[in-house]
Amino acid sequence: MMFADLVDEVDFRERLQELGAQLPKDTSPELCLSMAKEQGVDGLQQLVEQLLADPGLLQPEVRLALEQFTLC
Repeated sequence: MMFADLVDEVDFRERLQELGAQLPKDTSPELCLSMAKEQGVDGLQQLVEQLLADPGLLQPEVRLALEQFTLC
C-alpha cells in the first residue's frame, strides 16, 4: 500500500513561496494565506482549489485555513 505525504504547514508555505509569496519562516497557514492574498500572488486561487480538491491529504490546520479562505 502506498501512502501519500500530507500537506503540512511547511509544505503549504513552500508552495506559496513557489508562487512568489514573500513569507517569514514559521508563519501559520492562516497568516500565509492572508499575506499571499495581500501580495496579489498569481495562482493563489488555483492552488487553494487544487488542495481542497483532496482535503484528505491536508493536515487539519492547513485544511481549516483553506476552508476559511474560501469563505472570504
